[in-house]
Amino acid sequence: MVIGVAQIVSRSLSVALHKLIPAIPPFAIHGYIDYVQYVAVLYAILGIAYCQRLGGHIRMEVVLGTLRGRLLWSLEALAVALALVAVALVFVGTWDNFHNAWAKGDSSMDIKLALWPAKLVVPLVLAVLAVRLLLQLWGYLRMVGDPGRTAHAVPVIESAREAAQREIADAVARTEN
Repeated sequence: MVIGVAQIVSRSLSVALHKLIPAIPPFAIHGYIDYVQYVAVLYAILGIAYCQRLGGHIRMEVVLGTLRGRLLWSLEALAVALALVAVALVFVGTWDNFHNAWAKGDSSMDIKLALWPAKLVVPLVLAVLAVRLLLQLWGYLRMVGDPGRTAHAVPVIESAREAAQREIADAVARTEN
């Protein structure tokens, strides 16, 4: 984002300066698009990690919030199993994409930045996500077997009231430190 702001400001100023003094050419950050494409992978990864950590992925909270016991844990296990299948399928495609970039020496258009490191990050992160989903699936299947157990390795659905109380407690704890 900093590079984007610098790009916009530098272009605006240099174009204005060029209009005042035509001998000064407009300036742009060379390879700006290449850098943005390279770093875009990190934005996606961090977003997925954040949502997975909080259990905030695409879920039907309205329906799931009304369910209890084995039915809830069974539906959660089914959803995680489907997500695991999707991650496995995407992993294969991203690994092939990385392998092609590695074998052919793929690089960006403007500054010839090697693309294989960014393309390798995706299957590695998907592998970590698959391990996390396996752990979560184990947790849900454990709860299907005995719904009375304490939930481990799974995000627990909070009501709006519980979430607000937790956030208030977190905010108070941060201000006290």
